[in-house]
Amino acid sequence: MGFLWALIVGGLIGWVASLIIGKDVPGGIIGNIIAGFIGAMIGQSIFGTMGPDLAGFAIIPAILGAVILIFIVSLILRAIRK
Repeated sequence: MGFLWALIVGGLIGWVASLIIGKDVPGGIIGNIIAGFIGAMIGQSIFGTMGPDLAGFAIIPAILGAVILIFIVSLILRAIRK
């Protein structure tokens, strides 16, 4: 059951980050989950584990990390398309 909650929270983190940055994550729901998980790793390594914790994710650093990840991915995709 814990893994299911982690998938849901990871997807929500990726979705919120995509709303903040104004770019959709490639891959839809799966992309949001991946962005949430990778963003959480990035955010927690940069910002630590401040703020509330839900399903193993420190929410604030996870969202910040996902925003950074989506921004970098969008820059790379824009460069590839040109």
